Amino acid sequence: MKKVLFSMSALFFLGVVLAYTVVSSWKIEVDYSIKFSSKDVSGIFKKFSGTVVFDENNLQASSFNLVIDVASINTGNGLQNKHAKSEDWFDAANYPQIRFTSSRIEKSGNDYTVKGIMEIHGVKKEISIPFSFSKDDNRAVFTSGFVVKRGDYKVGKPGGDVAEDIKIEVKVPVTK
Repeated sequence: MKKVLFSMSALFFLGVVLAYTVVSSWKIEVDYSIKFSSKDVSGIFKKFSGTVVFDENNLQASSFNLVIDVASINTGNGLQNKHAKSEDWFDAANYPQIRFTSSRIEKSGNDYTVKGIMEIHGVKKEISIPFSFSKDDNRAVFTSGFVVKRGDYKVGKPGGDVAEDIKIEVKVPVTK
């Protein structure tokens, strides 16, 4: 009888602990913004999706798995869009997605840093991305600004008419 009571107590406490450590997912809202810019070109990506699991009190259980549809690039110029999707740049036919998969999230003062693998143009590189998180009940917004070196991912030819450093600005509203 003592073994049964002990086992039931252990299962109960395990269930309580698990109930408080489960981190819920956030749903990405449609009014997100993924912008890129350099001194030579700027634009947005119109299609973005992913899984956001984030709890500012449980960063170890938090994660991001994000995907940008390369063919959704929009520079405001049809000819530039076509060129950006071509083999010379993103090669959207062979590399249709930009992916980011987190491996670790850390607190940095009032903000955060997510580390993970960014895959662009078939090249995977570890990257650190700073971000802020502002929450209001069941709504929140992730914002970030960082730089990607296009040559690191073999996007476009070295040198040329487009700067090496591409500034990325991200705003992703989410709901529970």
